[in-house]
Amino acid sequence: MQQRDVIAIGGSLGAVDALTRLFQELPADLTASMFIVVHVGAHGNNLLAGILDEKSAMRITTAQDGETLERGHAYIAPADRHLLVIGDKLRLGNGPRENLARPAIDPLFRSVGVSYGPRAIAVVLTGMLNDGASGLADLKRCGGITVVQNPTDAVAAEMPWGALQASDVDYRAPLADMAKLLTHLSTEEAEPAPGVPEEIKLEIDIALGHRTDSEVTARLGDPVALSCPACGGVMSQIRRSPPLRFRCQVGHAYTAETFAAEQEGGADEAMRVALRIIEERAVLSERMAGDARASGRHAAARASDARATEARRYEALLREAIAREAD
Repeated sequence: MQQRDVIAIGGSLGAVDALTRLFQELPADLTASMFIVVHVGAHGNNLLAGILDEKSAMRITTAQDGETLERGHAYIAPADRHLLVIGDKLRLGNGPRENLARPAIDPLFRSVGVSYGPRAIAVVLTGMLNDGASGLADLKRCGGITVVQNPTDAVAAEMPWGALQASDVDYRAPLADMAKLLTHLSTEEAEPAPGVPEEIKLEIDIALGHRTDSEVTARLGDPVALSCPACGGVMSQIRRSPPLRFRCQVGHAYTAETFAAEQEGGADEAMRVALRIIEERAVLSERMAGDARASGRHAAARASDARATEARRYEALLREAIAREAD
């Protein structure tokens, strides 16, 4: 029997401090391979590995495409690439963003689950929204062990809560107990591997950057009357749930919570654009009315005054709506 010797960790807001503490407390003789995704944005400088390596007895580096895994080594996802584990190799995918992020946590968890099954451990740390929840559930479907930081212990509780709501998580622990728990789990023997659902493998291919179109998304979900916030494409609701998720024909993926958050920002921007247009219409109508009066065209002035009054009324309504959204 093999041991649980592969650990994947994902986090966002507050995760750098959490990881710093975790690696300070992990023992020097931990022989597991570790993989970390933190939401760093598309233009990060890939400094996290160096920061963590200074505090850790384990070697920590930024992942390179095609690397062969080493035991007792931790790999950090670089900016703007999905980190995936395919067999004993690291792959950096340029597939579409998932939950507004690349690197995203879900693809890492899925790939580790598919490649290592019961040998895999996945950990969700502090963070906003719920990237990682779907991947954690998929890793568990592949036979892996799932761990979530206690939400009350997290800087941002949304990501841990999302993971707990999406599947029957094996362990929930505060950060202070995480190193001890992972060390213990890594010494246990892994159970026999179950079968791997084909749709999980398909989502890994999408993260790698393989072809995505309506035929591919039809194998994952069913079209719904929603448009992708990133590209405007038709969204499909993923059949495998929870959590409730959507993917467009290009491949952008969202949990319902991330989708709603992105739509909210889009609606606010749309209202502000509409407000600007209405304000400009009011100003133009007022100037047209003034010009008409100056030249003795009183009927035209009255018509322009009426348009200006209407525009100012719409302006007031939009300002009121934007103020309510901000409260």
